[in-house]
Amino acid sequence: MSDMAPDFTLPGTTGSSETGEEVSITLSDLRGKAVVLFFYPRDDTSGCNKENEAFSAMRGEFAAAGAVVYGISKDTLESHARFMAKKALSVPLLSDAEGDVCERFGVWKEKSMYGKTFMGIERSTFLIDAEGRIAREWRKVKVPGHAEEVLEAVRALQT
Repeated sequence: MSDMAPDFTLPGTTGSSETGEEVSITLSDLRGKAVVLFFYPRDDTSGCNKENEAFSAMRGEFAAAGAVVYGISKDTLESHARFMAKKALSVPLLSDAEGDVCERFGVWKEKSMYGKTFMGIERSTFLIDAEGRIAREWRKVKVPGHAEEVLEAVRALQT
């Protein structure tokens, strides 16, 4: 796949749970390095905790491989800041409160749980290369081992 990733600007946290500083991240400003975007349903829920913790634990390895990592959900920046502080997360989290970026990446889907149907974020990850193209995507992500698999894909981009 070599489609250009949809450009966006979203408010986010800096990745420092101590400061809770807010920044704006524009995807096209990150050209020249690989970017990992992982979309997750909601702050401070079981699977999302594990996914964010895994990417945070490996943030240095992603950086060493030339990639930056961002988590995206529809939660507010305030929710993200609380989540980061509670779980000591280091990966910056972006707030797509309006859901526009989720729509453009095709992760806003009809889901069902306990017989109820609702709209929500399908856990998905996108690896964007230095030119801004989607190099790889993972849909309906299962969390165990996922961050490691994404890191391997980032490393493979360098070869």
